[in-house]
Amino acid sequence: MKESKSSRSVNYKTLMENAFLQIEALKSKLQTIENQDKEAIAIVGMSCRFPGGVDSPEAFWELLNHGVDAITPVPSARWNIKKYYDPDPDTPGKIATRDGGFISQIEGFDADFFGIAPREAQSLDPQQRLLLEVSWEALERSHIVPDQLFKSLTGVFIGIGGSDYLNQLATFEIPHAYWGTGNVPSASTGRLSYTLGLTGPNMAVETACSSSLVSVHLACQSLRQGECNLALAGGVNLLLSPKFSIVFSQAKMLSPDGRCKTFDASANGYVRGEGCGIIVLKRLSDAMANGDNILAVLRGTAVNQDGPSGGLTVPNGPSQVAVIRKALENGGVDPASVSYVEAHGTGTSLGDPIEVRALGTVFGETHSQKQPLIIGTAKTNIGHLEVAAGIAGLMKVVLQLQHQQIAPSLHFKQPNPYINWSQLPLQVSTQLTPWQTNGKTRIAGVSSFGFSGTNAHVILEEAPVKVKSQKSKVKSQDELERLVHVLTLSAKTETALRDLVNSYQNYLKTHPELGVDDICYTANTGRAQFNHRLAIVTSQQQELVEKLRQYQQGEEGVGIYSGEFTDDTTVPKIAFLFTGQGSQYINMGRQLYDRATTFREAINQCEEILSRLDRLQETSLREILYPADGSSNSSRLDQTAYTQPVLFAIEYALFKLWQSWGIKPDVLMGHSVGEYVAATVAGVWSLEEGLQLIAARGNLMQKLPAGGAMVSAIASESKVRETLQEMALEEAVAIAAINGPESTVISGEVEAVGVIATRLESIGIKTKQLQVSHAFHSPLMEPMLAEFEAVASQITYHQPKIPIISNVTGVQADQSIATAKYWVRHVRQPVRFARGMKELHQQGYDTFLEIGPKPILVGMGRQCLPEEIGLWLPSLRPGKIPSRPPWNPPPVPLGKGESQRMLRF
Repeated sequence: MKESKSSRSVNYKTLMENAFLQIEALKSKLQTIENQDKEAIAIVGMSCRFPGGVDSPEAFWELLNHGVDAITPVPSARWNIKKYYDPDPDTPGKIATRDGGFISQIEGFDADFFGIAPREAQSLDPQQRLLLEVSWEALERSHIVPDQLFKSLTGVFIGIGGSDYLNQLATFEIPHAYWGTGNVPSASTGRLSYTLGLTGPNMAVETACSSSLVSVHLACQSLRQGECNLALAGGVNLLLSPKFSIVFSQAKMLSPDGRCKTFDASANGYVRGEGCGIIVLKRLSDAMANGDNILAVLRGTAVNQDGPSGGLTVPNGPSQVAVIRKALENGGVDPASVSYVEAHGTGTSLGDPIEVRALGTVFGETHSQKQPLIIGTAKTNIGHLEVAAGIAGLMKVVLQLQHQQIAPSLHFKQPNPYINWSQLPLQVSTQLTPWQTNGKTRIAGVSSFGFSGTNAHVILEEAPVKVKSQKSKVKSQDELERLVHVLTLSAKTETALRDLVNSYQNYLKTHPELGVDDICYTANTGRAQFNHRLAIVTSQQQELVEKLRQYQQGEEGVGIYSGEFTDDTTVPKIAFLFTGQGSQYINMGRQLYDRATTFREAINQCEEILSRLDRLQETSLREILYPADGSSNSSRLDQTAYTQPVLFAIEYALFKLWQSWGIKPDVLMGHSVGEYVAATVAGVWSLEEGLQLIAARGNLMQKLPAGGAMVSAIASESKVRETLQEMALEEAVAIAAINGPESTVISGEVEAVGVIATRLESIGIKTKQLQVSHAFHSPLMEPMLAEFEAVASQITYHQPKIPIISNVTGVQADQSIATAKYWVRHVRQPVRFARGMKELHQQGYDTFLEIGPKPILVGMGRQCLPEEIGLWLPSLRPGKIPSRPPWNPPPVPLGKGESQRMLRF
């Protein structure tokens, strides 16, 4: 049969292949969207204020762990309970209970800390004040400096109800403008975003008792949809007036004896409570990539409504069943994996049986009397926090996951007879017990049901085992044995600083097991920097406690520095100096490679890139740097084809290490090879391109004929140049480097360099022969220039993001640094180091940090500047580890009696 022309023109095989590829791409895209919709969310920090004097998660765990009942009589500062109490709930205008769960010191608020004027602060609802304080603490506990969130996609989702405070204001004052922004719930959450400069979604949520857990649900959705990259979620509730207590008492909701006796036969209502809880959330993938301290993981969340039920405020069992099942489905969690549920558990004779039956319906087929689902509720400890109840229960579960223990639920003595316990696979936790796993991960649920009908449920899982093992592994590998550490603290006022010092003293005394290095690291990197500052140099915890005491007592002591950082305080600008060739030696940074993760990762990254280049495929970077046999033979390291890329890698790794400690340069200057690293960190080219270029440079120089000489002379550039001209040797010998006012290096043909050196010696100028493989920066380099330019022309260049002082000109590099021709000139032209140091001095730089394996440039730099100028800091010395600096502490004075010149080390 003859094939038609039209059929021959269609390549069906290609069409099918393309269709298949498109289908696979669409499948992949769909899978990505589905995974994104279900991505787990990490809790990376939290803070709280709860009844019983709880002002931190640690204090909350102590209360739960010891089964503390935090319910107390109504404080007189809230209302006169004698005036309102009557045991008869039918008495109009009275309250049938004396008790509640209250927090203390709500009147204390540092308005100036948050930039709020006194007049406005007076009109500010204490709930809004509490929200600001606890959110700030939660961020610091997440190792996030709040200042760094400015204009970030950070969302705010807060459960917050109506305010009693506005009614109190109306009793005593004439209304004014601040009453609106001070008391409207949406203004409370809005002020948090405004104060921190957050640009993500912002929501004040009010669904009665489920408000804060609904807020967590909304935060997770926002993170998954990419509306924000970080989220603050939680709730706040304060009891400032007897008004709603009267209302709920009249409705027979409150327990006359002021206790939530959840699931007990004597359950007769709930007790009102107050507090604030905030958690900090990230997508789990982001948290793991950032190395965050993951406290727990939110696997799934769900929200629904009772709809038509037995009454507006009557719980709906089928709706509770549905919301729990939906949360499990959303999180991809088998009900059999859940071993604990933090119940809503208000302690009412109507609500408790409905909730327990709903739990039995969901978990009845996967649990048994022998392997029951454990249930409990924090309301038995701290009362029902209403709009903040859900976040309190969630935080309790996070703490239980961290401690791998289940806390007791209080007041459970006689099981509620309306609950068929013998037929349900449920067990109330009545004592502190280990949280058994049977080899599985710990997973729990948290319920929160609003009396208006809105229900919420959250599925929580302990932090991934992989994350836990990575943390312990990193700590052991990254633990540098340092003799001294620096603790830096700061506050907005001197009084606040002393209060902070007092807090550290108390904490250190009660936690002697903590390492001083961990304490200093957390303080130096996880707290915002304010103007009143303290720095303490210490070697051990007891010494730190003693020096904190000395500061508090106003005593002078070695290693105690304090001062106020004001607008006119001079902050030194930091110059990074990148060392050149000749500084290399075997085992450069060996101990840093073994113990400092950042350094090791940078070296490994450079090795992986270099391994793809022809010249370095026959050996590895680490084999050259760190010979397996411990040999000190540096023959290969001294071959310029290897020397230059190896030095580049070491200096790049040192830069990344300093950067990880918070030390950042204001300007960069290299010496010959060192300028390639400076250009890389400044963004002139990528790391891959920088290594490609330096490897080509070294390889092409290695291929040049052996020979050539370099001599250092203690003489000025003008004197050396005059000698070259007198002897007519300018074509054979060149000035290779001007390292100081009286330090000049010549380079060129061996015989000609020898003649010049002899002449200089004859007129009293000392010279020194340098050990080099080639005559760098001399006419002998010219045969490689054309081929090098061909390589350099393939690089993609960008203007530097950090200023660079050019070797070629000795002044700040212009746009030409981002061209191939500049780097060709760089090979041949002399290194104008002395001119570069003069330029740095003229620009006001007086802090110099050498990024290299030996303190060479700091020594040369001292010779270029007046004797009293400059703080000179090396990174490495042969055979020694540098003391790890404090990680980005605030500036502190250099020393007692010195001017207020500050360091950011």
